[in-house]
Amino acid sequence: MNSNLFITFEGPEGAGKTTVIQKIAERLAQENIDVLATREPGGIEIAEKIRTIILNPAHTAMDERTEALLYAAARSQHYFEKVRPALDAGKLVICDRFIDSSLAYQGYARGIGVAEVLSINEFAIGKKLPDVTILFDLPPEVGLARIHATGNREVNRLDIESVAFHKKVREGYLRLVAQYPERIHVVNAEQAIEEVVEDVWSLLLEAMQ
Repeated sequence: MNSNLFITFEGPEGAGKTTVIQKIAERLAQENIDVLATREPGGIEIAEKIRTIILNPAHTAMDERTEALLYAAARSQHYFEKVRPALDAGKLVICDRFIDSSLAYQGYARGIGVAEVLSINEFAIGKKLPDVTILFDLPPEVGLARIHATGNREVNRLDIESVAFHKKVREGYLRLVAQYPERIHVVNAEQAIEEVVEDVWSLLLEAMQ
C-alpha cells in the first residue's frame, strides 16, 4: 500500500470539507498510517497571518490580483515549510485546499485567467500538483445556506460574495475536472456527512493501492 501521497480536498464554501477531513484523518491514524492533515491558506504561522488578511470581511477593496498573489505567497511558505518535508519523510499529506482553489476562485470566477494564476503558482511552488484531488460538489445555494445556519462558523470575505460569484466558482471547478480527469475525483457533497466520508474513504483506498 502506497501511503506516501499528497491528497487535496477542494470545493465551494459550506461543502463540509473540514468536517470530513477530520474524520478521515482519524480513520487513517487508526489504520496506523502516518498522516499529516493541514489547510490552506494557513497551516503554519506565516501563512496563517496571510490568511487573516485575505479572509477579513473588512477587506472588500482587495484587488483580485492582490488576492491571487497573497494566496500564492501563503501556499509557497506552507508547501516548503510543512507539506514537502512531510512528503519527504514518507507521510500521507491531506490538505484542505491547494492550487485548484486559486484556479477556480481567482483564475476563473474572478476572471484573471486560469493560465495566468497557474503561472503565478508555478513560480510559488514549482509545477507540483497533488497526487489525488477530491472535489466536494454541491450547488452554491446549499453551501451558503449551511454557512448561515451554522452559528459557530466565522463568516469570511468569500462567504459574503454573491451567489453568482459562487456559481462561477463551481463552473471553474468542473472545468478543472474536465482538464484533469485522472487526478480530480468528484464527490456529491449534498449527501449526509457519513455518506460523504465513506465515498472519500473509498477513493483514498483506491489511490493507495
